[in-house]
Amino acid sequence: MTITPDKLRSARYFEPDDFRSFGHRSRMSQMGYAPEEYRGKPVIAIINTWSDLNQCHAHFKQRVEDVKRGILQAGGFPVELPAISLSESKVKPTTMLYRNFLAMETEELIRSHPVDGAVLMGGCDKTTPGLLLGATSAGVPAIYVPAGPMLRGNWHGKVLGSGSDAFKYWDERRAGNISDKDWSEMEVGIARSYGVCMTMGTASTMTALADAIGMTLPGASSIPAADSNHIRMCAAAGRRIVEMVWEGLTPDKIQTEGAFRNAINVAMAMGCSTNAVIHIVAMARRAGHAIGLEDFDAASRKVPVIANVRPSGDKYLMEDFYYAGGLLGLLTRLKPFLDLSLRNVSGRTWAECLDGAEVYNDDVIRPLNNPIYAEGALALLKGNLAPNGCVMKPSAASPHLLKHSGPALVFDDYPALKANIDRDDLDVTADTVLVLRNAGPLGGPGMPEWGMLPIPKNLVKQGVRDMVRISDARMSGTSYGACILHVSPESYVGGPLALVKTGDIISIDVPARSISLDVPDEELQRRRDALKPPEPRYERGYGWMFSRHIGQADQGCDFDFLRTDFGAPVPEPVIF
Repeated sequence: MTITPDKLRSARYFEPDDFRSFGHRSRMSQMGYAPEEYRGKPVIAIINTWSDLNQCHAHFKQRVEDVKRGILQAGGFPVELPAISLSESKVKPTTMLYRNFLAMETEELIRSHPVDGAVLMGGCDKTTPGLLLGATSAGVPAIYVPAGPMLRGNWHGKVLGSGSDAFKYWDERRAGNISDKDWSEMEVGIARSYGVCMTMGTASTMTALADAIGMTLPGASSIPAADSNHIRMCAAAGRRIVEMVWEGLTPDKIQTEGAFRNAINVAMAMGCSTNAVIHIVAMARRAGHAIGLEDFDAASRKVPVIANVRPSGDKYLMEDFYYAGGLLGLLTRLKPFLDLSLRNVSGRTWAECLDGAEVYNDDVIRPLNNPIYAEGALALLKGNLAPNGCVMKPSAASPHLLKHSGPALVFDDYPALKANIDRDDLDVTADTVLVLRNAGPLGGPGMPEWGMLPIPKNLVKQGVRDMVRISDARMSGTSYGACILHVSPESYVGGPLALVKTGDIISIDVPARSISLDVPDEELQRRRDALKPPEPRYERGYGWMFSRHIGQADQGCDFDFLRTDFGAPVPEPVIF
């Protein structure tokens, strides 16, 4: 389909010979724009999630100018529309509380303004799904510009990885093996540039999956933020979005069910963040496809982990992944699992885009017959403790804990955990199953990244570095260990996790995909009958709205009223 100038969305605002269009043109003149700069040209919204408190997007103030340069080169008219930034490390109680806020803002920014296409600038964890959810619902041509991973960390000649090494060395400090001086040096050495986490955390996972779905220029997600190729990619994305508008290449033509299945297979091969499950389920369903937890588990049974990147890998970081061939190199190895006939935002098929792509380091991106983990990154467990499922990352867990039974030690909330986990007299052994509840979508609130429960201090001093931990929370994609997450339904709404008592035996069997609370049904019913409704988390504001409309983890934590099947499609705004 070819779009002509008179069919542009922006033409509805600027072209009619009426009083309202006079006002639109007059206000453009007020800002110093001549009519020939924007009339008859695609007006491109640049949804920019830069802020002074978002370390991952610190370079976006400059990169937005590169995107604008590309748009102007291609004959478009760029307009920058700022959106909520969602700095993962600073927004409290959790950025997940505001992912859907960003999705709503993105959708309404696009729909309400005279724009014909959108460039989405994100990267920090929730910005990728938030922006893509909104753009999917808005329905105009859109291209995603990923922030790119930061440079490798460094401390005393050791390579440090975001999150993963912070967790590792924090335990060593708790054990008395790291000095205050060493810790202070790590603090400045682990994050040396702008950009997202350079481990395979949630940010690098989700930008790679946006790439695999087809919403970025092919391979764009792998480029380090500080690399000059990133500047050129931004300009190229600006040029390409103008072409996409003329071609009528909207997200629905790219985000097919097959595109999401490709992305799930890529996620498994990358050693993805567990957060990928929640976000991809939400994104696929927003695009009209019934993707669920079972699709991830089916992929995990057949697609091995071949990206040797921490935390699933044992050595390399995203910078190494880029030098080894990046996402395009990885896709060449995954051809048996991918539908290469699908198109991406380049307008070409994946088969065309992979022509000439190579892998340059077989240890960073392994061949299929030499994976770092024989099955995929994630496992989806079900049982009487998680009737709707829960998620684990066995590729980053100690193998001996993949089949385990042990007594529960229950914490009713995170403050209770923090107050007790370092007690020298805590009654706990390496076989204990730590349980945290009231940390889910409603209970957290917002499902914070509390799921990598700290190892009790008295066990850390004994050398214990992993144990089974279960919660209805999420965990950082940079985290590792035998952590079972996203237990659904959550305890706050009366899910079985609310019924567990300290001393109850919990059993997990990852190969069998099972999780069970070994308590008779009659006793569980007695406990259920005795449950008291929790106090509401919010009584006003956005949190109040969130609490009434958020879905459970297995449904992607989308708002019910934002789902594609909720009511009729939103029409174009009327102009009077």
